[in-house]
Amino acid sequence: MKKIVLFAMGLVASATALAQDKIEATIGADFVSQYIWRGLDCGDISIQPTLGIGYKGWSLSAWGSVGFKSEDPKEFDLTASYTTGGLTIGVTDYWFNSPEERYFYYKAHETSHVFEASVAYDFGLLSAAWYTNFAGNDGLNKSGKRAYSSYFEVNAPFRLVTCQWTGTLGVVPYATDFYDTTGFAVTNVALKAMKDIKITDSFSVPLFAQVVANPCSQKAYFVFGFTLQP
Repeated sequence: MKKIVLFAMGLVASATALAQDKIEATIGADFVSQYIWRGLDCGDISIQPTLGIGYKGWSLSAWGSVGFKSEDPKEFDLTASYTTGGLTIGVTDYWFNSPEERYFYYKAHETSHVFEASVAYDFGLLSAAWYTNFAGNDGLNKSGKRAYSSYFEVNAPFRLVTCQWTGTLGVVPYATDFYDTTGFAVTNVALKAMKDIKITDSFSVPLFAQVVANPCSQKAYFVFGFTLQP
């Protein structure tokens, strides 16, 4: 479905980086060996470009994912957010090329768009974020009604040896087939390491590796990737 955290994290983290006192723009792309998002397997080898602009805490970013295989899902996400201090609030429009390939098609229960609201706070030693789907092609609960599917995640960054590390714990609080859960479930336990590889005096390439376990689905993944950003 969506991005590696991406954004874990994902998109909120990207929006926070864009929160500047002057207009800032960012462009880049991740190349990943496998697309894992919130503990879910969303595809194989993928290119994931990003483009964003930010001003005084406000930011707008675009993110996508395209697999090397023609049958892999395609994704295009737009996120608007505002950051003040350690607090970030945002809204994301996720779009996938299935079940409906038309982008400008918003009919309830048929659209391929999913709309999500998020709130995150960076405490310094760790950060926490809550995400809830509020419209679009959301999942269903046990009663067959809109689940307002939600996800809660805690990230703890630290430095060890020559790498920057991040530990992640993510849970789904209640039943939804969007995350394939029947109740409260731990879906994402991850450890990620990142290291800048110097190419020239003015250019380096961040490499990262991540071990991800999903206790709910009883699956585990190992992801490797690198980022290109001018």
